[in-house]
Amino acid sequence: MNHPELNIYLAGEVHTDWRDRIAEGVLAHELPVTLTAANTDHPSSDACGASILGAEDQRFWHDHKGAKLNAIRTRTLISRADIVVARFGPKYRQWNAAFDAGLAVALGASLITLHDEDLDHALKEVDSAALAVARTPDQVISILLYIIECRLDSKLAPGGSDV
Repeated sequence: MNHPELNIYLAGEVHTDWRDRIAEGVLAHELPVTLTAANTDHPSSDACGASILGAEDQRFWHDHKGAKLNAIRTRTLISRADIVVARFGPKYRQWNAAFDAGLAVALGASLITLHDEDLDHALKEVDSAALAVARTPDQVISILLYIIECRLDSKLAPGGSDV
């Protein structure tokens, strides 16, 4: 059966390999998916505005220019996304991930949040807008496998079996 390609935006923390793990799972299952994300290279992401539009003496305006340029990419890719996966990590407050999740829902993209159980309370409002709350990148792959192929994978689903 021919499956339509899905555009999936990966939002959120940049300190772990979760994006790579999802990309590897997409490739391993040959899923018809295009993955996109924000610029995850901190130095270039922070410096883009001042580098392109001119230096700023005050840090606020330096960051402001960069945030606006990064927002062009983020808004464009989220507006084209069928699904947004928003990862919230344990180390840092990810205000950007929460903003991206809200933007995704406002634009009609399906939202999957990805975070550990200890963030359940802090993210209860974001999770209430999500269509799934995953704990691991493998669960995200299982969700994609199911929604694209209506198939459960016993290697990925905890305690599950192929159906």
